[in-house]
Amino acid sequence: MMIPVEGFPNLYRDEQTGAIVNCDNNAYNQYLSSVKRRRNQLTEIDSLKNEVKELKTLVMQLLNNESR
Repeated sequence: MMIPVEGFPNLYRDEQTGAIVNCDNNAYNQYLSSVKRRRNQLTEIDSLKNEVKELKTLVMQLLNNESR
C-alpha cells in the first residue's frame, strides 16, 4: 500500500520498503523526452565529428596532391 507524503501531492511512501515513489507521470514523461533529446544530440555530434574528420582527410589529400 502507498501512503501519501504530507505536503507533496505526487509523492507516496511504499509501506513495505519505506521507499518514496514519485507518481507524477508528466514529470516522468518530460524526463524521458529529455533523455531522448540528449541521445539525439549526441548522435548528431558524433555525425558532425565524422564529417569534420572526412573533410580533414580530403584537405590533406588535396594538399599532398598539390605539392607533387
